[in-house]
Amino acid sequence: MYNESSLQVAMDYVGDNDTLPEYPLHLFPAPLLTGVTITCVLLFVVGILGNVMTMLVVSRFRDMRTTTNLYLSSMAFSDLLIFLCMPLDLFRLWQYRPWNLGDLLCKLFQFVSESCTYSTILNITALSVERYLAVCFPLWAKVVVTKGKVKLVILVLWAVSFASAGPIFVLVGVEHENGTNPSDTNECRATEYAIQSGLLTIMVWTSSVFFFLPVFCLTVLYSLIVRKLWRRKKKDIGPKTSIRDKYNRQTVKMLGLPSASFLVPSAYNLNTSFRHNQLAV
Repeated sequence: MYNESSLQVAMDYVGDNDTLPEYPLHLFPAPLLTGVTITCVLLFVVGILGNVMTMLVVSRFRDMRTTTNLYLSSMAFSDLLIFLCMPLDLFRLWQYRPWNLGDLLCKLFQFVSESCTYSTILNITALSVERYLAVCFPLWAKVVVTKGKVKLVILVLWAVSFASAGPIFVLVGVEHENGTNPSDTNECRATEYAIQSGLLTIMVWTSSVFFFLPVFCLTVLYSLIVRKLWRRKKKDIGPKTSIRDKYNRQTVKMLGLPSASFLVPSAYNLNTSFRHNQLAV
């Protein structure tokens, strides 16, 4: 009887030790995570300071409150929120599970990240449309594109972004493996309901639309803008038109960087959504 009890205790001890190394679970090797963390910390500091300064300059100086800068200020606010969520992303990289920060925080920070990504994409697209009108239809743009209307457009874009990212509150949550201790296996991940109902697949397609459609629009708009500026350059134009075209060319070059930069996080989010969908199947 004593030997059987001792054997059972030993088996339980071995079984417990077999499961202990799994928690907490690191997604990547520690040296790689260290390098990623250092890079993210530098980006965090630069991103916070840069975006805050952008918003302060646009808000405090009346001359800087142009329609273009209003869009840039909106994108700066979006980037600021994304940077504020970066510590939680780093936390998940270092300790994917257990997630013991609560279900609300799990949903909220992913909702903010997703909605800000959508907002940045929509703002860049709207800004590109505004620049297209200013270059190709300058007289009409002066009547249609006003600061009041741009502010209204920005509010609508943010509302659409929040609505599009709203399903995140149902899509993700804190769940654990059946038959395990929640304090050891809690994960901030796609919920079983989202997987079974097909909501996860719908969100993947939504992310795809928010990526490929703006890319197509930006490609068409910038092609039309470049063609218009190129044709004007060949013609004999007055000094006022030349100065305006020079300003437009500088604006197009300035918009090229944020337009290209949004492809990286958007492609990453799209890839993440596809990976989650594949893991769920």
